[in-house]
Amino acid sequence: MHSDPRSVENNSVDLDSMFRLLELADYIIPFTIRTIVGLGVSDQLIAGPRSVEDVAAAIGVHAPSLHRALRALACKGIFTEIRPGYFSLTPMAELLRTDHPLSLRDVCSLPVADIQAWCRFDYSVRTGDVAFDRVHGEHYWDYLASRPDENAQFGNAMAAWSRLELLAVADAYDWGNIGTVADVGGGNGAFLAGLLARHAGMRGILFDQTHVVASAEEVMRSVGVSDRCEILGGDFFELAPAGADAYVLKRIVYSWNDERAAQLLSNIRSVLPPDGRVLILEPVRREGNAFEVGKLLDLQMLVLGGYRVRDRGELRQVLARACLHLTRVIPTPMIAIVEARSL
Repeated sequence: MHSDPRSVENNSVDLDSMFRLLELADYIIPFTIRTIVGLGVSDQLIAGPRSVEDVAAAIGVHAPSLHRALRALACKGIFTEIRPGYFSLTPMAELLRTDHPLSLRDVCSLPVADIQAWCRFDYSVRTGDVAFDRVHGEHYWDYLASRPDENAQFGNAMAAWSRLELLAVADAYDWGNIGTVADVGGGNGAFLAGLLARHAGMRGILFDQTHVVASAEEVMRSVGVSDRCEILGGDFFELAPAGADAYVLKRIVYSWNDERAAQLLSNIRSVLPPDGRVLILEPVRREGNAFEVGKLLDLQMLVLGGYRVRDRGELRQVLARACLHLTRVIPTPMIAIVEARSL
């Protein structure tokens, strides 16, 4: 049913809300950003402004089409056209450089399988089931395990997120009094490497599936901490590595249902020393309308994994099933630090 245009004449029009809604609903700019990232355009402008023709020739694309894409991004503050046909980096475009210390290039890549799942988000909302499984016929982790290129893309994106999360949690918790920390499900080790680099007296254990930790040695070596980190491959539903004072689970627990989450926490509990602790680093859901990254990740779980961001009470219940008790929750701008100890 369409509204009568004449009714608008008799009512005030909230143009700010209208344009804000259109901006939020836009998919053109997000896809353009991710395409330009994949082409490495920001890296081509590190030395200064260049013409579209030069950049297009360097990366092997159609210059007029590249110009159209950069022009659209420039109107959003990503790149700037300093004179017709010549573009330069802006602060946001700088973050898309490969060599930026907080580069978001890998976060802004184009994961085709994820996008295909999001195109069926309606399926998840209608049924409560996982859109990714519906579209691809297998679970997310199984899909990545059999596709090395897409698994590497995922790993690089998680490493980029880890750099940001490390900044968020580094000063929010007393990491310096931990002798050995185990990062369970720690991917390629980017987060753990950052912790070890900040604390010279700390040792680390990285534990994840064998194909996931395959590139971890290079990550550790790149920051000079490989001599203080043991890298182990395995399944955290079967066992947890012994010998750590603290066990970190970064954005792991919310990826699994209560039964599986309790199972992996129980495995950690079985090797936890009497004065040890479990540190769950992930969003903790809170009520209210305030913006929280966790509210977005909660939808990502619905589409890709089928699970959810828990609130404090739900986390407490899962921990109790593993004979652990929640001692405190420390919020940060990115994720919360949930500390738990043995009952």
